[in-house]
Amino acid sequence: MKQNLAKLLSQGRNAFIVHGNADPDALATAFALSKVFPGIIIAPDGLDRMSKIISEALGIEVETKLDRSEFDRLVILDTSGPEQLGDARYLGNDEDVIVIDHHSRNQNWKSKLYYCDDTKSSCCEIAYELVKISGKRLPRNAALALLVGILTDSGHFRYGNRDTLLTFSEIMSEYNIGMREPIELIEGEMDLSEKISQLKGAQRLKYTRVERFIIATSFGSAYEASVSKALIQMGADIAFVGSQRGEDFRISARASPQMIEMGIHLGKLLEGIGKETSNGGGGHPAAAGLSGKGDVKRMLDLCVTNARKALRTLISARQ
Repeated sequence: MKQNLAKLLSQGRNAFIVHGNADPDALATAFALSKVFPGIIIAPDGLDRMSKIISEALGIEVETKLDRSEFDRLVILDTSGPEQLGDARYLGNDEDVIVIDHHSRNQNWKSKLYYCDDTKSSCCEIAYELVKISGKRLPRNAALALLVGILTDSGHFRYGNRDTLLTFSEIMSEYNIGMREPIELIEGEMDLSEKISQLKGAQRLKYTRVERFIIATSFGSAYEASVSKALIQMGADIAFVGSQRGEDFRISARASPQMIEMGIHLGKLLEGIGKETSNGGGGHPAAAGLSGKGDVKRMLDLCVTNARKALRTLISARQ
């Protein structure tokens, strides 16, 4: 299927579309593909803080507006469901759209061509396979972007596997890139607004215990992913952080490595809640998201309730 996909991408002009508040994995995937297949990157709902830093450092051009008449096809990348496209979610209903992803398969995608490999810890790994099939060579900055995408989405390899390390090593060797370069891009100084969001998130923290494990929640107006990561670093085993923008809400979830070893899968957990509430959810075992319309505090309570049930089931199975 990858051979046919690469052949199709080489024909005509592609619009490489990334999910709302796009992370480095989504951005790097689109950047690499746009360098070997004709097309441009479109982020209809913007980039996250880290992606903005990377796009500026590596000279990645990103558009926000889409004129469908200018493209032969739309290629949606690293997007677990149509709802992650924000105001452009209608694009996911087009059968002619191509979807390339690495999250759990989502039946909400109506595309005739839906390539999903959930054994990959990042979408960048799929992109690199397509690059190799194309027979073309990436510019060095695109290869560096792939390393950043792999590193961030695998949690600095905590959630990766053997193939993750092999792909990362191959890119480093092929393009003569040392470990220092992607790490320096990732570990840039946190800006003031993100620091404040993390501190406010800690102030609004609530938690509940399931035996010796802690499920934490918080809410704010921005940087949900950053705050949820911070709560895990503070000691939570599972963290849900939400924000409310009018009728719309967004929740970012994170889990500790110990939770993943026990069998927690946040992507499946939030996908189930999304279906239950007519919203959209999904992601990885250790990192996932839920978004749609509703009251964020009620949705956070629902996340905690379902996480408690899942955790109690896993604990009972081990006893």
